[in-house]
Amino acid sequence: MGRRKTSEPTRRSSSGDLHRLLHAGAALEPSGRIAVATSDVSHAVSKLRLAQFGGGEILRRLRHTLPLHCPACGGPNRTSAKFCSECGVALDQQPSPKAAAANANDKPQPVVLGFALGTAGAAQSVPEGERKMVTALFVDIIDSTELGQNLDPEEVRAIIDPVLGLMIDAVRRYDGYVVQSTGDGIFAVFGAPVAREDHPQRSLYSAMRMQDEIRRYSVRLRAEGRPPIQIRAGANTGEVVVRTIATGAGHTEYTPIGHTINLASRLQSLANAGSTVISDSTRALVEGYFALRPLGQAQVKGISEPINVHEVVGLGPLRTRLQRSAGRGLSKFVGRTKESETLKRAAARAKSGAGQVVAVVAEPGVGKSRLFFEFKAEVQSEWTVLEASSVSHGKGSAYLPIVELLHSYFDIVGEDSVHARREKVAAKIRVLDPSLENGLPYLHALLEVAEDGIVSLAWTRNCANRGL
Repeated sequence: MGRRKTSEPTRRSSSGDLHRLLHAGAALEPSGRIAVATSDVSHAVSKLRLAQFGGGEILRRLRHTLPLHCPACGGPNRTSAKFCSECGVALDQQPSPKAAAANANDKPQPVVLGFALGTAGAAQSVPEGERKMVTALFVDIIDSTELGQNLDPEEVRAIIDPVLGLMIDAVRRYDGYVVQSTGDGIFAVFGAPVAREDHPQRSLYSAMRMQDEIRRYSVRLRAEGRPPIQIRAGANTGEVVVRTIATGAGHTEYTPIGHTINLASRLQSLANAGSTVISDSTRALVEGYFALRPLGQAQVKGISEPINVHEVVGLGPLRTRLQRSAGRGLSKFVGRTKESETLKRAAARAKSGAGQVVAVVAEPGVGKSRLFFEFKAEVQSEWTVLEASSVSHGKGSAYLPIVELLHSYFDIVGEDSVHARREKVAAKIRVLDPSLENGLPYLHALLEVAEDGIVSLAWTRNCANRGL
Protein backbone atom coordinates (compact mmCIF):
# COMPACT_ATOMS: atom_id res chain seq x y z
CA MET A 1 0.00 0.00 0.00
CA GLY A 2 2.74 2.40 1.00
CA ARG A 3 4.52 1.82 -2.27
CA ARG A 4 1.41 2.60 -4.35
CA LYS A 5 0.73 5.81 -2.39
CA THR A 6 4.30 6.97 -3.01
CA SER A 7 4.26 6.28 -6.75
CA GLU A 8 0.92 7.93 -7.66
CA PRO A 9 2.09 11.55 -7.22
CA THR A 10 5.12 10.69 -9.32
CA ARG A 11 2.94 9.36 -12.14
CA ARG A 12 0.71 12.42 -12.03
CA SER A 13 3.73 14.73 -12.03
CA SER A 14 5.42 12.89 -14.88
CA SER A 15 2.22 12.84 -16.95
CA GLY A 16 1.69 16.56 -16.48
CA ASP A 17 5.29 17.39 -17.33
CA LEU A 18 5.11 15.14 -20.37
CA HIS A 19 2.05 16.96 -21.72
CA ARG A 20 3.73 20.30 -21.11
CA LEU A 21 6.77 19.07 -23.02
CA LEU A 22 4.56 18.03 -25.94
CA HIS A 23 2.85 21.39 -25.83
CA ALA A 24 6.29 23.03 -26.11
CA GLY A 25 6.87 21.33 -29.46
CA ALA A 26 8.93 18.26 -28.59
CA ALA A 27 9.29 15.43 -31.08
CA LEU A 28 10.83 11.98 -31.14
CA GLU A 29 13.67 11.59 -33.67
CA PRO A 30 14.38 8.26 -35.43
CA SER A 31 17.59 8.02 -33.36
CA GLY A 32 15.48 7.78 -30.18
CA ARG A 33 16.35 11.22 -28.79
CA ILE A 34 14.05 14.06 -27.80
CA ALA A 35 14.29 17.12 -30.07
CA VAL A 36 12.80 20.56 -29.49
CA ALA A 37 12.59 23.49 -31.90
CA THR A 38 15.26 26.08 -31.13
CA SER A 39 12.84 28.80 -30.03
CA ASP A 40 11.15 26.40 -27.60
CA VAL A 41 14.20 24.92 -25.88
CA SER A 42 14.16 27.03 -22.73
CA HIS A 43 10.40 26.58 -22.33
CA ALA A 44 10.63 22.83 -22.82
CA VAL A 45 13.54 22.40 -20.46
CA SER A 46 11.85 24.44 -17.76
CA LYS A 47 8.74 22.28 -18.00
CA LEU A 48 10.51 18.94 -18.02
CA ARG A 49 11.24 17.30 -14.65
CA LEU A 50 13.07 14.21 -15.81
CA ALA A 51 14.38 13.30 -12.36
CA GLN A 52 10.84 12.85 -11.02
CA PHE A 53 10.24 9.61 -12.88
CA GLY A 54 12.34 6.67 -14.06
CA GLY A 55 13.80 6.16 -17.51
CA GLY A 56 11.56 3.18 -18.24
CA GLU A 57 8.42 5.20 -17.51
CA ILE A 58 9.37 8.06 -19.87
CA LEU A 59 10.40 5.58 -22.54
CA ARG A 60 6.97 3.91 -22.52
CA ARG A 61 5.08 7.21 -22.48
CA LEU A 62 7.10 9.01 -25.17
CA ARG A 63 7.11 6.15 -27.63
CA HIS A 64 3.29 6.13 -27.60
CA THR A 65 2.81 9.91 -27.47
CA LEU A 66 5.52 11.83 -29.35
CA PRO A 67 5.17 12.00 -33.13
CA LEU A 68 8.07 10.60 -35.15
CA HIS A 69 9.32 13.33 -37.49
CA CYS A 70 10.53 12.44 -40.98
CA PRO A 71 14.25 13.24 -41.44
CA ALA A 72 13.59 14.41 -45.02
CA CYS A 73 10.47 16.57 -44.94
CA GLY A 74 9.89 16.93 -41.20
CA GLY A 75 6.34 15.65 -41.36
CA PRO A 76 4.85 13.95 -38.25
CA ASN A 77 4.25 10.20 -38.29
CA ARG A 78 3.12 7.46 -35.95
CA THR A 79 5.92 5.99 -33.89
CA SER A 80 5.29 2.58 -35.47
CA ALA A 81 5.41 3.93 -39.07
CA LYS A 82 8.20 2.65 -41.31
CA PHE A 83 7.60 5.15 -44.14
CA CYS A 84 6.69 8.83 -44.05
CA SER A 85 3.03 9.49 -44.77
CA GLU A 86 3.95 12.81 -46.45
CA CYS A 87 6.90 12.02 -48.76
CA GLY A 88 7.27 8.24 -48.57
CA VAL A 89 10.88 8.24 -47.38
CA ALA A 90 11.90 5.30 -45.20
CA LEU A 91 12.12 6.62 -41.66
CA ASP A 92 15.30 4.71 -40.85
CA GLN A 93 17.22 6.35 -43.72
CA GLN A 94 19.18 9.57 -43.69
CA PRO A 95 18.01 12.35 -46.02
CA SER A 96 19.99 13.23 -49.10
CA PRO A 97 22.30 16.25 -48.72
CA LYS A 98 20.13 18.29 -51.06
CA ALA A 99 16.94 17.47 -49.18
CA ALA A 100 18.58 18.09 -45.84
CA ALA A 101 19.87 21.48 -46.97
CA ALA A 102 16.46 22.50 -48.30
CA ASN A 103 14.77 21.38 -45.11
CA ALA A 104 17.34 23.25 -43.00
CA ASN A 105 16.43 26.52 -44.73
CA ASP A 106 12.68 26.07 -44.31
CA LYS A 107 12.28 24.67 -40.81
CA PRO A 108 13.64 25.61 -37.38
CA GLN A 109 16.60 23.41 -36.47
CA PRO A 110 16.05 21.01 -33.57
CA VAL A 111 18.39 21.13 -30.59
CA VAL A 112 19.03 17.75 -29.00
CA LEU A 113 18.69 17.85 -25.25
CA GLY A 114 21.44 16.44 -23.07
CA PHE A 115 19.76 13.07 -22.48
CA ALA A 116 18.48 10.11 -24.45
CA LEU A 117 15.41 7.98 -23.92
CA GLY A 118 15.82 5.66 -20.97
CA THR A 119 18.68 7.64 -19.38
CA ALA A 120 17.34 9.91 -16.67
CA GLY A 121 19.38 13.11 -16.94
CA ALA A 122 22.61 11.45 -18.14
CA ALA A 123 25.11 14.05 -19.41
CA GLN A 124 25.79 13.10 -23.02
CA SER A 125 27.96 16.07 -24.09
CA VAL A 126 30.70 16.05 -21.45
CA PRO A 127 33.99 15.63 -23.39
CA GLU A 128 36.46 12.97 -22.37
CA GLY A 129 39.74 14.29 -20.95
CA GLU A 130 43.29 12.95 -21.00
CA ARG A 131 45.95 13.83 -18.44
CA LYS A 132 49.25 14.95 -19.99
CA MET A 133 52.49 16.60 -18.97
CA VAL A 134 52.93 19.71 -21.14
CA THR A 135 54.64 23.07 -21.29
CA ALA A 136 52.29 25.99 -21.86
CA LEU A 137 53.61 29.09 -23.63
CA PHE A 138 51.85 32.47 -23.70
CA VAL A 139 53.18 35.26 -25.92
CA ASP A 140 51.70 38.69 -26.55
CA ILE A 141 52.57 42.07 -28.04
CA ILE A 142 53.43 44.78 -25.53
CA ASP A 143 51.34 47.97 -25.65
CA SER A 144 49.15 46.66 -28.46
CA THR A 145 46.28 48.85 -27.22
CA GLU A 146 48.36 52.01 -27.51
CA LEU A 147 49.62 50.84 -30.89
CA GLY A 148 46.11 50.75 -32.32
CA GLN A 149 44.84 53.88 -30.61
CA ASN A 150 45.90 56.30 -33.35
CA LEU A 151 45.81 53.93 -36.31
CA ASP A 152 43.09 52.68 -38.59
CA PRO A 153 42.07 49.04 -37.95
CA GLU A 154 43.40 48.08 -41.39
CA GLU A 155 46.78 49.61 -40.53
CA VAL A 156 46.82 47.75 -37.20
CA ARG A 157 46.03 44.49 -38.96
CA ALA A 158 48.86 45.10 -41.43
CA ILE A 159 51.29 45.38 -38.48
CA ILE A 160 49.89 42.70 -36.15
CA ASP A 161 49.15 39.87 -38.61
CA PRO A 162 52.79 39.37 -39.69
CA VAL A 163 53.76 39.21 -36.01
CA LEU A 164 51.18 36.52 -35.33
CA GLY A 165 52.41 34.65 -38.39
CA LEU A 166 55.98 34.70 -37.07
CA MET A 167 54.75 33.42 -33.68
CA ILE A 168 52.75 30.58 -35.19
CA ASP A 169 55.60 29.56 -37.49
CA ALA A 170 57.99 29.41 -34.52
CA VAL A 171 55.60 27.17 -32.59
CA ARG A 172 55.09 24.80 -35.50
CA ARG A 173 58.81 24.67 -36.19
CA TYR A 174 59.30 22.94 -32.84
CA ASP A 175 56.18 20.74 -33.12
CA GLY A 176 54.06 22.80 -30.76
CA TYR A 177 50.30 23.21 -30.98
CA VAL A 178 48.67 26.65 -31.18
CA VAL A 179 45.60 26.40 -28.97
CA GLN A 180 44.36 29.93 -29.45
CA SER A 181 45.15 33.28 -30.99
CA THR A 182 44.37 36.00 -28.45
CA GLY A 183 44.22 38.85 -30.95
CA ASP A 184 47.59 40.33 -30.05
CA GLY A 185 49.32 37.06 -29.12
CA ILE A 186 49.05 33.30 -28.97
CA PHE A 187 48.62 30.48 -26.48
CA ALA A 188 50.49 27.29 -27.41
CA VAL A 189 51.28 23.95 -25.76
CA PHE A 190 54.22 21.60 -26.27
CA GLY A 191 53.90 17.91 -25.43
CA ALA A 192 50.30 17.57 -26.63
CA PRO A 193 48.56 16.34 -28.70
CA VAL A 194 51.87 14.74 -29.78
CA ALA A 195 53.95 13.73 -26.75
CA ARG A 196 57.56 14.95 -26.75
CA GLU A 197 59.99 14.14 -23.97
CA ASP A 198 61.85 17.43 -24.53
CA HIS A 199 58.77 19.66 -24.68
CA PRO A 200 60.15 22.21 -22.15
CA GLN A 201 63.21 22.81 -24.34
CA ARG A 202 61.08 23.03 -27.46
CA SER A 203 58.89 25.72 -25.93
CA LEU A 204 61.89 27.89 -25.06
CA TYR A 205 63.56 27.33 -28.44
CA SER A 206 60.30 28.53 -29.95
CA ALA A 207 60.15 31.60 -27.67
CA MET A 208 63.75 32.53 -28.47
CA ARG A 209 63.11 32.21 -32.20
CA MET A 210 60.05 34.46 -31.86
CA GLN A 211 62.14 37.10 -30.09
CA ASP A 212 64.81 37.00 -32.83
CA GLU A 213 62.26 37.17 -35.65
CA ILE A 214 60.37 40.05 -34.03
CA ARG A 215 63.60 42.01 -33.58
CA ARG A 216 64.32 41.65 -37.30
CA TYR A 217 60.74 42.60 -38.13
CA SER A 218 61.00 45.71 -35.93
CA VAL A 219 64.10 46.83 -37.84
CA ARG A 220 62.05 46.78 -41.03
CA LEU A 221 59.22 48.69 -39.34
CA ARG A 222 61.63 51.41 -38.20
CA ALA A 223 63.01 51.68 -41.71
CA GLU A 224 59.45 52.27 -42.95
CA GLY A 225 58.84 54.94 -40.32
CA ARG A 226 56.44 52.81 -38.27
CA PRO A 227 56.67 52.02 -34.55
CA PRO A 228 58.58 48.83 -33.64
CA ILE A 229 57.01 45.76 -32.04
CA GLN A 230 58.09 44.13 -28.80
CA ILE A 231 56.79 40.88 -27.33
CA ARG A 232 57.00 39.06 -24.01
CA ALA A 233 56.52 35.40 -23.14
CA GLY A 234 55.78 33.18 -20.17
CA ALA A 235 56.17 29.40 -19.90
CA ASN A 236 55.22 26.81 -17.28
CA THR A 237 55.45 23.01 -17.18
CA GLY A 238 53.05 20.70 -15.40
CA GLU A 239 50.09 18.35 -15.69
CA VAL A 240 46.90 19.34 -17.47
CA VAL A 241 43.77 17.64 -18.72
CA VAL A 242 43.31 18.03 -22.46
CA ARG A 243 40.02 17.40 -24.19
CA THR A 244 38.39 17.95 -27.55
CA ILE A 245 35.45 20.35 -27.58
CA ALA A 246 33.12 20.78 -30.55
CA THR A 247 32.35 24.52 -30.70
CA GLY A 248 30.33 24.48 -33.90
CA ALA A 249 29.58 22.63 -37.11
CA GLY A 250 32.83 21.13 -38.29
CA HIS A 251 34.92 23.09 -35.78
CA THR A 252 36.70 21.33 -32.93
CA GLU A 253 39.09 22.75 -30.33
CA TYR A 254 41.79 20.76 -28.56
CA THR A 255 42.01 22.60 -25.26
CA PRO A 256 44.01 21.99 -22.06
CA ILE A 257 42.78 23.01 -18.63
CA GLY A 258 44.49 23.15 -15.26
CA HIS A 259 46.59 25.26 -12.92
CA THR A 260 49.60 24.89 -15.23
CA ILE A 261 47.86 26.95 -17.92
CA ASN A 262 46.76 29.68 -15.53
CA LEU A 263 50.26 30.08 -14.08
CA ALA A 264 51.84 30.32 -17.54
CA SER A 265 49.46 33.15 -18.37
CA ARG A 266 50.39 34.96 -15.14
CA LEU A 267 54.11 34.53 -15.83
CA GLN A 268 53.70 36.23 -19.19
CA SER A 269 52.40 39.34 -17.42
CA LEU A 270 55.58 39.41 -15.29
CA ALA A 271 57.92 39.44 -18.30
CA ASN A 272 59.55 42.63 -19.55
CA ALA A 273 59.75 43.63 -23.19
CA GLY A 274 61.78 41.15 -25.21
CA SER A 275 62.09 38.62 -22.39
CA THR A 276 60.80 35.15 -21.54
CA VAL A 277 59.93 34.24 -17.94
CA ILE A 278 59.61 30.65 -16.73
CA SER A 279 58.54 28.90 -13.54
CA ASP A 280 60.69 26.82 -11.21
CA SER A 281 59.19 23.59 -12.59
CA THR A 282 60.32 24.51 -16.10
CA ARG A 283 63.74 25.63 -14.84
CA ALA A 284 64.38 22.20 -13.31
CA LEU A 285 63.92 20.57 -16.72
CA VAL A 286 65.84 23.02 -18.95
CA GLU A 287 68.71 24.12 -16.71
CA GLY A 288 71.96 23.70 -18.62
CA TYR A 289 70.26 23.74 -22.01
CA PHE A 290 69.53 27.44 -21.54
CA ALA A 291 71.23 30.29 -19.71
CA LEU A 292 68.89 31.47 -16.97
CA ARG A 293 68.85 34.46 -14.65
CA PRO A 294 66.94 34.13 -11.35
CA LEU A 295 64.48 36.95 -10.75
CA GLY A 296 63.69 35.97 -7.17
CA GLN A 297 60.24 35.42 -5.79
CA ALA A 298 57.14 37.02 -7.23
CA GLN A 299 53.59 37.22 -5.96
CA VAL A 300 51.23 35.94 -8.64
CA LYS A 301 47.53 36.72 -8.64
CA GLY A 302 45.46 33.74 -7.60
CA ILE A 303 48.35 31.94 -5.83
CA SER A 304 48.68 32.27 -2.06
CA GLU A 305 52.47 31.77 -1.81
CA PRO A 306 55.18 33.62 -3.80
CA ILE A 307 56.85 31.58 -6.54
CA ASN A 308 60.39 31.57 -7.92
CA VAL A 309 60.67 32.92 -11.46
CA HIS A 310 63.56 32.92 -13.91
CA GLU A 311 64.37 34.73 -17.15
CA VAL A 312 65.76 32.95 -20.22
CA VAL A 313 68.78 34.94 -21.43
CA GLY A 314 70.24 32.60 -24.04
CA LEU A 315 71.38 29.10 -24.92
CA GLY A 316 73.34 27.04 -22.43
CA PRO A 317 76.30 24.72 -23.02
CA LEU A 318 74.27 21.49 -23.04
CA ARG A 319 72.72 19.95 -26.13
CA THR A 320 72.10 16.30 -25.21
CA ARG A 321 70.87 14.32 -22.24
CA LEU A 322 74.25 12.58 -21.98
CA GLN A 323 75.97 15.93 -21.47
CA ARG A 324 73.58 16.74 -18.67
CA SER A 325 74.12 13.33 -17.09
CA ALA A 326 77.88 13.85 -17.30
CA GLY A 327 77.54 16.99 -15.23
CA ARG A 328 75.87 14.96 -12.50
CA GLY A 329 78.42 12.12 -12.72
CA LEU A 330 78.42 9.04 -14.95
CA SER A 331 78.79 5.42 -13.95
CA LYS A 332 82.07 3.64 -14.68
CA PHE A 333 82.65 2.87 -18.37
CA VAL A 334 83.37 -0.84 -18.80
CA GLY A 335 83.68 -3.09 -21.85
CA ARG A 336 83.51 -1.81 -25.43
CA THR A 337 87.23 -2.52 -25.83
CA LYS A 338 86.85 -3.70 -29.43
CA GLU A 339 84.78 -0.67 -30.46
CA SER A 340 87.19 1.74 -28.74
CA GLU A 341 90.17 0.21 -30.57
CA THR A 342 88.34 0.59 -33.90
CA LEU A 343 87.87 4.31 -33.26
CA LYS A 344 91.51 4.75 -32.27
CA ARG A 345 92.75 3.00 -35.45
CA ALA A 346 90.55 5.27 -37.57
CA ALA A 347 91.96 8.32 -35.75
CA ALA A 348 95.52 7.16 -36.41
CA ARG A 349 94.83 6.75 -40.14
CA ALA A 350 93.20 10.19 -40.27
CA LYS A 351 96.25 11.69 -38.56
CA SER A 352 98.46 10.20 -41.27
CA GLY A 353 96.44 12.00 -43.96
CA ALA A 354 93.78 9.43 -44.92
CA GLY A 355 90.38 10.83 -44.08
CA GLN A 356 88.10 8.51 -42.16
CA VAL A 357 84.36 8.21 -41.47
CA VAL A 358 83.14 5.96 -38.67
CA ALA A 359 79.48 5.18 -38.08
CA VAL A 360 78.18 3.45 -34.97
CA VAL A 361 74.85 1.68 -35.44
CA ALA A 362 73.01 -0.12 -32.64
CA GLU A 363 69.71 -0.36 -30.81
CA PRO A 364 68.64 2.61 -28.66
CA GLY A 365 70.05 2.67 -25.16
CA VAL A 366 73.06 0.39 -25.61
CA GLY A 367 75.65 3.16 -25.23
CA LYS A 368 76.47 4.69 -28.64
CA SER A 369 76.67 8.23 -27.27
CA ARG A 370 78.68 7.09 -24.25
CA LEU A 371 81.20 5.37 -26.56
CA PHE A 372 81.83 8.60 -28.47
CA PHE A 373 81.88 10.58 -25.23
CA GLU A 374 84.68 8.42 -23.80
CA PHE A 375 86.64 8.42 -27.08
CA LYS A 376 86.43 12.20 -27.29
CA ALA A 377 87.71 12.51 -23.72
CA GLU A 378 90.79 10.45 -24.63
CA VAL A 379 91.82 12.29 -27.82
CA GLN A 380 90.59 15.85 -27.14
CA SER A 381 94.05 17.04 -26.14
CA GLU A 382 95.49 16.02 -29.54
CA TRP A 383 92.64 17.10 -31.81
CA THR A 384 90.33 20.00 -32.49
CA VAL A 385 86.93 18.47 -31.80
CA LEU A 386 83.83 19.89 -33.48
CA GLU A 387 80.53 18.41 -32.37
CA ALA A 388 76.95 18.69 -33.62
CA SER A 389 73.72 16.84 -32.99
CA SER A 390 70.75 16.00 -35.18
CA VAL A 391 67.62 16.80 -33.22
CA SER A 392 64.06 15.94 -34.11
CA HIS A 393 62.87 19.55 -33.89
CA GLY A 394 65.60 20.57 -36.37
CA LYS A 395 63.94 18.91 -39.35
CA GLY A 396 62.68 22.29 -40.55
CA SER A 397 66.21 23.77 -40.70
CA ALA A 398 68.28 23.00 -43.78
CA TYR A 399 71.76 21.66 -43.05
CA LEU A 400 71.35 22.22 -39.31
CA PRO A 401 74.20 19.87 -38.19
CA ILE A 402 76.57 21.49 -40.73
CA VAL A 403 75.61 24.97 -39.58
CA GLU A 404 76.13 23.95 -35.96
CA LEU A 405 79.59 22.58 -36.79
CA LEU A 406 80.52 25.81 -38.56
CA HIS A 407 79.28 27.89 -35.63
CA SER A 408 81.56 25.87 -33.38
CA TYR A 409 84.53 26.22 -35.73
CA PHE A 410 84.12 29.98 -36.19
CA ASP A 411 83.35 30.56 -32.46
CA ILE A 412 79.99 32.14 -33.29
CA VAL A 413 77.67 32.64 -30.32
CA GLY A 414 74.07 33.76 -30.13
CA GLU A 415 74.88 37.27 -28.89
CA ASP A 416 77.06 38.07 -31.94
CA SER A 417 75.71 40.62 -34.39
CA VAL A 418 75.63 39.91 -38.11
CA HIS A 419 78.70 42.10 -38.61
CA ALA A 420 80.60 40.31 -35.83
CA ARG A 421 79.79 36.92 -37.33
CA ARG A 422 81.04 37.97 -40.74
CA GLU A 423 84.29 39.20 -39.21
CA LYS A 424 84.85 35.93 -37.34
CA VAL A 425 84.28 33.90 -40.50
CA ALA A 426 86.63 36.05 -42.58
CA ALA A 427 89.40 36.00 -39.96
CA LYS A 428 89.27 32.23 -39.56
CA ILE A 429 89.33 31.64 -43.33
CA ARG A 430 92.37 33.89 -43.77
CA VAL A 431 94.30 31.88 -41.15
CA LEU A 432 93.17 28.52 -42.52
CA ASP A 433 93.80 29.14 -46.24
CA PRO A 434 93.59 32.53 -48.00
CA SER A 435 92.63 30.81 -51.24
CA LEU A 436 89.29 29.88 -49.64
CA GLU A 437 88.20 33.54 -49.44
CA ASN A 438 86.43 33.14 -52.78
CA GLY A 439 83.97 30.88 -50.98
CA LEU A 440 83.02 33.51 -48.36
CA PRO A 441 79.72 34.47 -50.05
CA TYR A 442 78.62 30.85 -49.87
CA LEU A 443 79.59 30.58 -46.22
CA HIS A 444 77.76 33.82 -45.43
CA ALA A 445 74.65 32.53 -47.17
CA LEU A 446 74.75 29.21 -45.33
CA LEU A 447 75.24 30.95 -41.97
CA GLU A 448 72.51 33.52 -42.80
CA VAL A 449 74.84 36.51 -42.53
CA ALA A 450 74.67 37.59 -46.18
CA GLU A 451 74.77 41.34 -46.78
CA ASP A 452 71.21 41.67 -48.02
CA GLY A 453 69.92 39.53 -45.16
CA ILE A 454 67.87 37.44 -47.58
CA VAL A 455 68.99 33.91 -48.39
CA SER A 456 67.05 31.78 -50.85
CA LEU A 457 66.79 28.03 -50.44
CA ALA A 458 68.29 27.51 -53.89
CA TRP A 459 71.27 29.70 -52.98
CA THR A 460 71.82 27.84 -49.72
CA ARG A 461 71.58 24.49 -51.49
CA ASN A 462 74.14 25.70 -54.02
CA CYS A 463 76.46 26.60 -51.14
CA ALA A 464 76.39 23.07 -49.80
CA ASN A 465 77.03 21.66 -53.23
CA ARG A 466 80.10 23.85 -53.70
CA GLY A 467 82.11 21.76 -51.27
CA LEU A 468 81.17 23.10 -47.83
